[in-house]
Amino acid sequence: EKAEDDGFTPSNRDTLKVSDGLWNKLSLYQLSKPMNILVMGVEPIKGTLDGSPESFAGSSDTMLLVRLNPSDKSIRVLSIPKGTMVALPEEGLSKISEANPKGGPVLAARVISRTFSNAPIDRYIRNSTSGLRELVDQLGGVDIFVPQSMTSQDQSGGIPINLVSGWQTLNGEQAELFARFRESSLGDIARVQRQQALIGALLQRLNNPVVLPRLPQLTRMMRKYFDTNLRMEEMMALANFAVNVERDNFQMTMLPGTFSKFSKDPESYWLNLTGQQSLLKNYVGVDVYVKSDSPSVSQLKIAILNASSLPQVTAKVINHLKTKGFANIYTVPDWAENQRQTQIFVRRGTRQPGVELQTILGVGQIEVSAQGDLDADLTIRIGEDWK
Repeated sequence: EKAEDDGFTPSNRDTLKVSDGLWNKLSLYQLSKPMNILVMGVEPIKGTLDGSPESFAGSSDTMLLVRLNPSDKSIRVLSIPKGTMVALPEEGLSKISEANPKGGPVLAARVISRTFSNAPIDRYIRNSTSGLRELVDQLGGVDIFVPQSMTSQDQSGGIPINLVSGWQTLNGEQAELFARFRESSLGDIARVQRQQALIGALLQRLNNPVVLPRLPQLTRMMRKYFDTNLRMEEMMALANFAVNVERDNFQMTMLPGTFSKFSKDPESYWLNLTGQQSLLKNYVGVDVYVKSDSPSVSQLKIAILNASSLPQVTAKVINHLKTKGFANIYTVPDWAENQRQTQIFVRRGTRQPGVELQTILGVGQIEVSAQGDLDADLTIRIGEDWK
């Protein structure tokens, strides 16, 4: 098979074997064109054996469309809320999480492709929630900031959730519960935010110099928890690409939409792709016309929360922004813990508004993700570095 047919240009494709030796030749495998991968976190069906085909037939609690693009050396992750309403063949309107149990990854990929103007879905990965627990435990836990105390019974298994707010190192079970905890007033949206926070924490741990040499061993151990149509050579190319992506080029956002007030299910999430040409182009690769008259950053909705030890700094930031022409500013409750560095969270899926706001503020670490206040385009979390 020719390299240009599959988007990969590995050297020695026919001679390398699936072994630690192959991993040692990771740099030989290069991603040569953009690739879209559908990633689904599947709750194993009770009574099935981990790794069996039947174990991956459950509903998908987590759904991500991951685009790896060598042209700008970026990875972009689009989170799709499980309650997103789509049309399934012979089913009518249904939640996207039901596509996998109804027709497996083929149906899930087909529905998502159609939703995004026939965007290509090149490969899929299904992983079980038990695989997430095992991975976190094998990594020695993940460091997560828990924004508020979480205490309840997990609805699916009756497992108690008891996490206090603040920085913690979560084990596998705690990480799963952190990602799956539901706030009834926000449906699945706050859970998407926590899932993205967990993804960031996992990537940080995987990039640890102590962990990187263990990737071959981790891959063998985790194999039974994953179902994918990726070939091993493709995995090598993707891994080589991912470990070399700069932090600023790893970006996340959430599929835009709204909860329907008219649905019988209050957690139904309805798509709203109006004016989202840049998201479609950058996150799914649909070549659409992008308007150049996008609103200036001063016209966007800005949320401000204080994560410093100085309560008066909130008013100072607001006044500073108002002198620069900002009018759509509001405050949200202070962060639970002081932090050294100011952060700017961009929820529009593109880094540019954050860069403009950073220039105006003079400080701020930019993060393109679904974090921040749900009603805002950008959220400023003020740190101790604000002058």
